[in-house]
Amino acid sequence: MKLNISIADAFTKEPFKGNPAGVCITETELDAGLMQSIAMEMGQSETAFTYLKNGERILRWFTPLVEVDLCGHATLATAHIMREEGLTDGRTVEFSTRSGKLKAEYSGDEIILDFPTGVISRGEMPEGLDEAIGADVEYIGESGFMHLVRIGSEKELVELKPDMTKLAKAIPDGVIVTCPSKDYDFVSRMFAPAIGINEDPVTGSAHCILSSYWHEVTDKTEFNAYQASPRGGGMYVRYTDERTYLRSSARTSLKGIILV
Repeated sequence: MKLNISIADAFTKEPFKGNPAGVCITETELDAGLMQSIAMEMGQSETAFTYLKNGERILRWFTPLVEVDLCGHATLATAHIMREEGLTDGRTVEFSTRSGKLKAEYSGDEIILDFPTGVISRGEMPEGLDEAIGADVEYIGESGFMHLVRIGSEKELVELKPDMTKLAKAIPDGVIVTCPSKDYDFVSRMFAPAIGINEDPVTGSAHCILSSYWHEVTDKTEFNAYQASPRGGGMYVRYTDERTYLRSSARTSLKGIILV
């Protein structure tokens, strides 16, 4: 069987920046084991699969190791590829996912994602997390299995070199590290070695949690955010109590056929 597959760089307009995601659009549902194997073969932090089922457009996301409940950059990449392939009405596309209904609205060459806002609360430091991160922690929050850590400076954040082995033992999912910035409302990085992603270059779902945290800190509802990974990428974030809106761009970097 031959399947069309693409890679699109999300949250950027520049080549080889932002967060690359695999995108596989099929007419019918693939076996979950096959989707997982394709994601492993693609080797991206996430590969998205979308298909029609009972009149709904289903969207699922897989890391090389597991299926995940929510992924921003692969959703942005999917909406971008669908527009490029003429598979949308050019205005919006709605996806049915494990995190409910998600929408992507086309606005010029940008795309606005409509995602659930993450609930964040002050948490306890998991054993070994501070040592694994390698920086002094000013605040730690929890949102589901995800942890959010605030550190002191942008210089510290950019220079972070976490111990991935220790980090994978300390938390079962991932950790978002954030701080204020002189050029943006906030900056961040995201690490999730326990699910096969040492560092995610630009993470849409993390910004649904970051929007809650920075709203509490600043009382703002709109943010210009940047994820300071080596690839780097940014987005405009608008916070509401129920939904977070992420606006950015994507660009196609690869199209091909995978044989399964």
